Amino acid sequence: MLVKALRVGLGQLIVLGDAVTRPRPQQRSAQGQAAVNKEAAALSLYQFHACPFCVKTRRAIHRLNVPVTLRDAKGDQQARDQLLAGGGKVKVPCLRIDEADGTRWLYESNDIIAFLEQRFASVA
Repeated sequence: MLVKALRVGLGQLIVLGDAVTRPRPQQRSAQGQAAVNKEAAALSLYQFHACPFCVKTRRAIHRLNVPVTLRDAKGDQQARDQLLAGGGKVKVPCLRIDEADGTRWLYESNDIIAFLEQRFASVA
């Protein structure tokens, strides 16, 4: 019981720290942002609100100014089931990437951030 309370409290501190220190979003031309928005429509991030690795990933998404759909895999049973069925495990963060030839599930915060950086950082 005490461990759970500590975990919840620590998670809320992490979320608060994120809110206070959130980086500025990348500025783009209207045309560049429209292109990013179009590509981002095919992305969904399955996450837990207070997970430190999810917070890290959401910070990168905010910094890159990419409007990725967020799915709560902890509080939304349908999102959790989709993550398990599609990705094969309930592990967060996980980026769902819908492409013409199918759907990819990308785990690990560093891999997700590298993917987003490579795909969106240079769009002006």
